[in-house]
Amino acid sequence: MDENRAVRVVDALRERGVDAHVAKVSVYQFGIRVMLSGGRQAEWDTDNTAGLEAQVMRNGILVGFVPTIEGSEDFDDQQTIEAIWHTDYDQPIATRRTTPPPPTPALPREGGVFRRFLGGFRER
Repeated sequence: MDENRAVRVVDALRERGVDAHVAKVSVYQFGIRVMLSGGRQAEWDTDNTAGLEAQVMRNGILVGFVPTIEGSEDFDDQQTIEAIWHTDYDQPIATRRTTPPPPTPALPREGGVFRRFLGGFRER
């Protein structure tokens, strides 16, 4: 996932109240980190594969995962957002909910007033 796409997806998830962040895994390698209850976090698409999948970690230890979603290599931003938002992380092998989770208040965008500065003025 490229950086600009990761930022767009994170912004949309935060508008829905999901505690999402851009995960900078390596040089030019980005993904999405979703903070979960119990000190867990889901790391989406950090391995540069075509499909959308996630690892659920707690204290650096794998405690669950989201298998690769069928057809996700062709997802646009909106489909990616919906897939992440509708995932139920309560089981070791996460599944997708058929209905959206209950609404929660929106979270502010990452970066605040320094967002463009920290991003190297690349954001459009």
